[in-house]
Amino acid sequence: MIDLKTDHKYSEVADRIQSLIDKRILKVGDKLLSVRALSKEQGISLSTAFQAYYYLESKGLIEARPQSGYYVKYSPEHVLDLPRVSDPIDDALPVGVDDMINSVYLDLRSEKLLNFSMAAPSFSLLPIAKLNKAVMHTLRETDASCTNYEHVQGSLPLRKQIVRQAFNWGGRINEDDVIITAGCVEALSLCIKAITKPGDAVAIESPTYFAIFQVMESHGLKVVEIPSDPQTGIDLDYLEQAIPRFDIKACLFVPNFNNPLGSCMPDENKKRLVDMLAKKEIPLVEDDIYGELYFGKTRPKTCKSFDKKGLVLHCSSFSKSLAPGYRIGWTIPGRFKEKVIRLKRMHTVSTNTLAQSAIANFLENGRYELHLRHLRKALHTQALRYMQAVCKYFPEDTRVTRPTGGFILWIEMNEKVNGFKLHKKALKHNIGIAPGQIFSAQGQFENCFRISYGDPWSEKIEEGIKTLGKLVRDFGGR
Repeated sequence: MIDLKTDHKYSEVADRIQSLIDKRILKVGDKLLSVRALSKEQGISLSTAFQAYYYLESKGLIEARPQSGYYVKYSPEHVLDLPRVSDPIDDALPVGVDDMINSVYLDLRSEKLLNFSMAAPSFSLLPIAKLNKAVMHTLRETDASCTNYEHVQGSLPLRKQIVRQAFNWGGRINEDDVIITAGCVEALSLCIKAITKPGDAVAIESPTYFAIFQVMESHGLKVVEIPSDPQTGIDLDYLEQAIPRFDIKACLFVPNFNNPLGSCMPDENKKRLVDMLAKKEIPLVEDDIYGELYFGKTRPKTCKSFDKKGLVLHCSSFSKSLAPGYRIGWTIPGRFKEKVIRLKRMHTVSTNTLAQSAIANFLENGRYELHLRHLRKALHTQALRYMQAVCKYFPEDTRVTRPTGGFILWIEMNEKVNGFKLHKKALKHNIGIAPGQIFSAQGQFENCFRISYGDPWSEKIEEGIKTLGKLVRDFGGR
């Protein structure tokens, strides 16, 4: 049984020490208090003091030296520069990177592969035993053992649980506002189809998740790529000017921990975005699939929490936080609900009954919040370790993001390095990456690539990043 008070106390102490490191009050090489001295100074048990140091050590912030004590190992001044703000072509263009996406992911199916390209959590971080228990309970207790069709709008118990989760981001909804889908991409596709017609221009981030291009292409839409900052997200001034120039009919953005930049739009920017679009009656499809995977103290708000006119179509899923293979997502489409339901009825009729019921049971009985708390800690630790390894093994002119949530690092190299060619070379070493070109409808970001830190740190991971660094240097990286 986990003692939540102790767990909270060691995290509190560790956070204070980390703050001193971040502010450079404690510098690389500085010796820390002994475990006994820390216990006495902070008024905590020896066990709690040790846990605090162990937690900081797992993050790569400090190191234990035999018969000497604990020392600061990592400092923010060792972090490489951030990637530059994107500079997309100033036009509304049809989508055309599907062939490259197919080529990349056709190459990434080998079981021998160290696959940095998949933005998903390691199975070791998921509550598989509790999910299995939920599945067995559902099969035993549900009429017809879940062989029946579920309601087109989705399982009522599951929709009620999603309403409870929405409280975390300021959602003021009820179960009748929610539609269950087969993952987040289906939610995005249904919502985009509900608010556009072929030939319309839709604003998206640059760079952005390649599946969004495939959704746009499937509906015959043009995209206007909006420049994005690797920390704060889209350039709202640019968007405001682009709307009348390109007659933008809708927007699709990932405000919280965008894939691949990892950027998180400040809450005040989300409010400004929603207000700006509301004045022009432009709907916004919000992909919030990473929203629960924050590393800070509080969950970032959603654009939906600022929506007063029903123009924000909020989409998410459990694929990144709980059960990727269950393919359970949802949308809260506001004033477009009836149209989205009609489209879902035409395309899929209903979503997997067993998976919906199992997740609903888990959310009710499986301590989902506790699971998320441990998952966030693990991902934060992994983010720091992967980032440190990139800083250590890649050329000095490399740029790398510093995400505050999610799964993704975006790496920008000097212009001599081609991301797609790097992907091909890495495959020969059984390493998979996602080249930057597939994250732009225009095939931009040739000297960039994306890796996921969803797998826990290991010697194999370190060797993989070291090999990637060497391959980059072989291109002529300085």
